[in-house]
Amino acid sequence: MNNNVTEPKSWWKQHWKSSLGLAILMLILLSYVFSSRMGDIVSDYTKAYADPALYEIPLQKVRANKRVQETLGTIEPIDNMTILNGEVIYTEGNKAVKSTIKITGKHGKAMLDISALFENEAWTYKTITVRIKNPPTKKETIQILETAVIDE
Repeated sequence: MNNNVTEPKSWWKQHWKSSLGLAILMLILLSYVFSSRMGDIVSDYTKAYADPALYEIPLQKVRANKRVQETLGTIEPIDNMTILNGEVIYTEGNKAVKSTIKITGKHGKAMLDISALFENEAWTYKTITVRIKNPPTKKETIQILETAVIDE
């Protein structure tokens, strides 16, 4: 009779190859994220999420617009998930932004497009547009604010 007792190998000795492979895969994935535009996109959404003032004035102007009130009804407040579900692009060293978010009223939904510059510690809005898609019978685009930019 053989009474040799074998000790079980440690977890690391049993799984070091798969752990090393997983670590290499994670490094490749992280290097891809930081070398691609993905890092910039995450940064843009973070800035918009942290700056609710960016959306305050456009929403006030939209709520005051008679045509929007007739078509959509009372516009509901936006929440932080609305910003994350929209589109945000910062340019010019984070001094210019273009953003699109969904707004909801009692009678329908629309997209709010904003183009703004950060000047003198405040946002200056170049364009504010509401694109109404739902209900389809009231589909239209309403210019809330439009400033002409002349290229020299």
